[in-house]
This record gives sequence, structure tokens and C-alpha cells, in this order.
Amino acid sequence: MDSHVLDTLIARYEAEEGRLLGILSEIQEQEGYIPHDLLLMLSEKLGIRLSRLYSLVTFYSFFSLQPIGEHVITVCMGTACHVKGAEAVLAALEQHLGIEAGATQDGKFSVTTKDNQFTVTIARCFGACSIAPVLSVDGNLFGYATPENLPAILAGYGWREHAD
Repeated sequence: MDSHVLDTLIARYEAEEGRLLGILSEIQEQEGYIPHDLLLMLSEKLGIRLSRLYSLVTFYSFFSLQPIGEHVITVCMGTACHVKGAEAVLAALEQHLGIEAGATQDGKFSVTTKDNQFTVTIARCFGACSIAPVLSVDGNLFGYATPENLPAILAGYGWREHAD
């Protein structure tokens, strides 16, 4: 997004109430995440401290400072899911997708595959404890998730197992 496009976007939000969240939401929608350079540009154009923009982006879970994959996989790590094997499910996801566990610079667990096909995140609770462990792919819940049934779930979203 260039400076002119950002100016046009800012102009659509004249009212102070909700202005920043609206602008940030549109940036995320257009870019797929909120790049650091756009935060700097927005800070300069609006005369708002960069730290304020970062505090908004890191507070709201729907914003991301990292690119998001085409498919978002969220593993529940609430108590019931944790006890029933969510860590093994997460480890199997990392293995199948070729990613390593880690936290992004904004402190939210989120790892995207190199091909931008999948982003893996964690959540604290889906409220589906009776079918733990649970994971979600693009908002679709999968209960009783196991490392063994992950390949079938992932295949439904275009993943193909690669021989090492």
C-alpha cells in the first residue's frame, strides 16, 4: 500500500470515534496483516505516536503484525484440551507443515508456513471441552483431534504430505 492509497483510506474516517480501529482494520484487510512500514506511515500522517498504534494492534487479537496464511489453524490449549493431548496435536502440526513453534514479535503465538498456505495459532478455550482436544481450521471445528487424524483434516485444505 503506497502513501496515496493510505491517504484515501484515512480520508474515509473523519469521525474520531473508532477511526484508528477502522483504518487498521482496512489495512489488515487489504494487506493480510499490518506491516511495520504502514504503521510508521500512519503514525506520521495522523500525528499519533507509534507506541499507541502498536498498543492497539497488539491488544486486539484480530490484528496481526505478521503475514497470515490462506488457511488459519487454531489449536485449543485450554485445560481440557491440554490434558487430552493438544500439545501432541500442535507438535504433529508443526511436523506436517514444516514449521517450528514460536512467538511472533507481537507476543502472540502465530507461525505461518513459508508458502503462506497455513498459519498456526493457539487459543485458550473454544468452549468445546466435551470433544477435546479441539482445533479449528478457517472457523471449522474438529473435535477429538489426534496426530493421526491431522493428515486427513489438512488434506481437506490443500495440504499434501511430502516425502522427506
